[in-house]
Amino acid sequence: MTAILKGIRVLEVAEYVMAPAAAAVLADWGADVIKVEHAERGDMVRSTTSWGVRPGINGFTYVWEAFNRGKRSIGLDLSKPEAREILYDLIRKADVFVTNFLPRSRQKLGIDVDDVRRINPDIIYGRGSAYGPHGPDAAKGGFDGLTYWEETGASLSAMPREDGDLVSLPAPAFGDSQVGMAFAGGLVAALFHRERTGEALVVDSSLLSGGMWAMQAALVGANLCGVEMLRNGDRSKAASPLTNSYRTSDGHFIALAMLQGDKYWKDLCDLMERPDLASNPRYVDVEARGINNVALIAELDRIFAQHPLAHWQALLSTQDGQWATVQPVGALNRNAQALANGFVQTVDYGGGRSINLVASPVMFDGASPDLAPAPELGVDTEMVLNEDLGIDWDRILELKEIGAIT
Repeated sequence: MTAILKGIRVLEVAEYVMAPAAAAVLADWGADVIKVEHAERGDMVRSTTSWGVRPGINGFTYVWEAFNRGKRSIGLDLSKPEAREILYDLIRKADVFVTNFLPRSRQKLGIDVDDVRRINPDIIYGRGSAYGPHGPDAAKGGFDGLTYWEETGASLSAMPREDGDLVSLPAPAFGDSQVGMAFAGGLVAALFHRERTGEALVVDSSLLSGGMWAMQAALVGANLCGVEMLRNGDRSKAASPLTNSYRTSDGHFIALAMLQGDKYWKDLCDLMERPDLASNPRYVDVEARGINNVALIAELDRIFAQHPLAHWQALLSTQDGQWATVQPVGALNRNAQALANGFVQTVDYGGGRSINLVASPVMFDGASPDLAPAPELGVDTEMVLNEDLGIDWDRILELKEIGAIT
């Protein structure tokens, strides 16, 4: 892939996922991303158990690997003035500064907007937050499972029944990764603006705004209907039987999304060897199928339950209507489209260790980014200090001895 950000230097002072995810996208696109980590423990995500998966399995901490690939890591103890001076030197050389530290921490460490701009007036300053830079919750922290998912109505809207349990995020860092991608786009837009005008901007992205963006159609629809939320309906009563899911005889599911139902209905009936359904006045067109939806869904349930998944995959692949196999996430490792486009890649960590990672979802000239491993804690500290900042080895040893670097 064309490294569209080659020559751009990004300095990341962030933890957990949303802001690091944005920086990971910039690294995918060719930027040189230096991640500043706590000198002793590193980014907190390195030691975080997520969804019951503990850090260190086969030498990997999976959330860390996913959202810190392709970066360089340096360990700094920013409580020490010597380490902060190193950080300030890096700021002088950077094009983009990315952080998700809360306002009080940024002020304490001297890395708030005004602090950074005094050092480098031309730097793009990126702030990731839970709730945005203004309002009563601007200084409040949050996580995607709360701010992105619960506070935007996503969790309630996903509940299949009003008396059911709340639906949690479908994956670790689900909201973080979506907002991080948008954040990265904003940072690149700011770089383009600086190129055109010479003006360096502050770029803000938040979990709340990202979750609201994802839920905006539901918000508009609810407002128009005068209700507080749009709820997922009972699939057995879906308004369109051709936009529904059906269980196969071997326990798998086929999902249909034939929004232009009249265009595909006759061919589907022929494939199912049920031409009588296409000519039946109760199901002959979209209006009739909507009126008699419950009966038709029950009939389609019986039809799909007669054969295994492979049977339906073979048949449906011969017609033009939209459908998909409902599959577990592990199937992506074998997905032909994902492999052909480089959406999932096996990343070699050396020593016989490798892990599959997903490329950021933008291709340039038909190519996905080539992914690189996430770094070990502080593995690049010495090289960055010596080669990038010109600090001699005697001084590097002194900084190690006082615990300013790792």
